Amino acid sequence: MKVMIRRSPEAGLSIYMPKKDLEEPIVESEHETLWGGWIRIANGWVLDLPNMASDTPLPITINARKRGDNADER
Repeated sequence: MKVMIRRSPEAGLSIYMPKKDLEEPIVESEHETLWGGWIRIANGWVLDLPNMASDTPLPITINARKRGDNADER
């Protein structure tokens, strides 16, 4: 799914999903650099992000993949 990741001073990193009209803060990530692993957003969803350079500028629109609801990603 297409998502936009951005950084804001008040919320930190957040993700916006236009098709669902949903914006949620990113609460946990597999890697400090964000890219190439999973992220968890405030509503509990876990999304896999593509590999990208650690200095990729934000905001950016990317393709992310939602993991299944019953998987333990930690």
